[in-house]
Amino acid sequence: MEPDIFDTLWEVIEQRADDTSGKKSYVRSLLYHQKGIDKSLEKVGEEAVEYILAVKGGEADRITSEAADLIFHLMVSLKKAGISFNSVKEELIARRAGMNLHD
Repeated sequence: MEPDIFDTLWEVIEQRADDTSGKKSYVRSLLYHQKGIDKSLEKVGEEAVEYILAVKGGEADRITSEAADLIFHLMVSLKKAGISFNSVKEELIARRAGMNLHD
């Protein structure tokens, strides 16, 4: 069974955040930008707009690509905000538990 892609991506984001080797990384450039959290939030906003435009345009490949970009940047902003991706998953699980799927 393949590992969950979101868990794998979160691990990579955490590894890049903690990497002190001096190696350049896009994740680190977002996390430690001089603008602070604003930089990662700008990227979330940018990717959200690109996703909306892709959906409006109806191009399936572009929608998929922009959705992936949006999720990635959202995860980076969560890391910058000090929120674990597991807390988001737990919130979704709690919400699912409260849903009555038979209505």
